[in-house]
Amino acid sequence: MTKGAGGSRKLSVDDWIEAGYALLANGGIEALKLDRLCGHLEVTKGSFYWHFTDMSAFRTALARAWAELRDRDRRGFGELSGLPPRDRLAAMMATLRGERQRALERAMREWARTDPAVADSVRAADQRVLAAVRTAFTDAGFDPDEAEMRASATFAAGIGFLHLSEAPAGPQLAHQQERFLDVMLGR
Repeated sequence: MTKGAGGSRKLSVDDWIEAGYALLANGGIEALKLDRLCGHLEVTKGSFYWHFTDMSAFRTALARAWAELRDRDRRGFGELSGLPPRDRLAAMMATLRGERQRALERAMREWARTDPAVADSVRAADQRVLAAVRTAFTDAGFDPDEAEMRASATFAAGIGFLHLSEAPAGPQLAHQQERFLDVMLGR
């Protein structure tokens, strides 16, 4: 965000997207209202309409930006390929532990229940995550069928951990996730 002539703030599309993330993470899809966005950023509706034709266009941009953010996060999984499989899986699970990430992930999954385009985005990102988790189990020595089953169970448990934890992720959740990995990597 920058100051323009006369001290007025000039917002970028990214500023609006960040505000949308904040509202979505704190209040779900119902919180994505033009008045709330403008209030959050302390600007007029004219600023919004400078960047977006309407709320539908904003929501489309928000979903697309989230998919790109998630893709960037998940591309980092490839950089983990040099780690032992257990460390790789622990690092992948840790991506959900951050408060903002956790809240936004939950909100996007809820939104996906009512919006087919968001659902497609979530599903595509999930498939990339499942592939990385499956590879970790294969690298741990499991045959393809067993790796697939364990990857699916690990992914489902990760989503469960995400939805069951209301408070910020703390040592107890981290410990539970570590214990879960011990079970999943056991034979």
